[in-house]
Amino acid sequence: MIKLDNVSKKFGTGVFGLSDITLSVDNGEFVFLIGPTGSGKTTIFRLLIRETLPTEGTITVNDWDVVKLPKQKIPHLRKKVGVVFQDLKLLLDRTTFENISLPLEVSGVNSDEAKKRVEEVLTQVGLLSHKDKFPIQLSGGELQRAAIARALILSPEILLADEPTGNLDSATSWEIVKLLSDINEKGTTVIMATHNADIVKSLSKRVIELEKGHLVNDGIHKPHEAKNGHEEKETRKTHETSYEEREKKE
Repeated sequence: MIKLDNVSKKFGTGVFGLSDITLSVDNGEFVFLIGPTGSGKTTIFRLLIRETLPTEGTITVNDWDVVKLPKQKIPHLRKKVGVVFQDLKLLLDRTTFENISLPLEVSGVNSDEAKKRVEEVLTQVGLLSHKDKFPIQLSGGELQRAAIARALILSPEILLADEPTGNLDSATSWEIVKLLSDINEKGTTVIMATHNADIVKSLSKRVIELEKGHLVNDGIHKPHEAKNGHEEKETRKTHETSYEEREKKE
């Protein structure tokens, strides 16, 4: 479980990035985190991985008291929380395989076990045939899949995805959401920060909305089944099928 109790974050400029946020996310949930730029979405992600500390309040991730966590235990926390960063953070001079295996190298996993685990994750995200390509050779959707694969390589219990569809077309965006949904269905808690209103409105998922650092809405969104729900399901099915067909051709 993720729990924020009365969390505020005040920056050095005196501006509050978050103001008195209280919320919890249960294990296995899929949550959309929405709000305009500067509303506090990325700040919440940074707090959850102890990249920054709150000015006030407490943060719990499963059994970890994140605020009081000793520095030497921060790497253990980050093995449990995978992050798909907004700027991806893929190394341009390494292949897809090498980028994904890097966390395993740092963790001291032997090469045979690392190879097996990387190929399993590449298969899961549909990128096994691109394992020897460099980031510059991948499309936008493939880059996102590579970043998701790297976030999954240590088998995290929680996956944070920061605007994973931000620069993608509609069809590719649905492919990424389908992938994240599949990951969630296997038991991983997923929190997806997004500006994509069409995706949020079309799915029956919990939506946490921030505005200027304040929590302004928290609840399950119910799409309009008579129109948007049915049409969007058909659109998703078409997009998912087209992706599977492209994978078979490759």
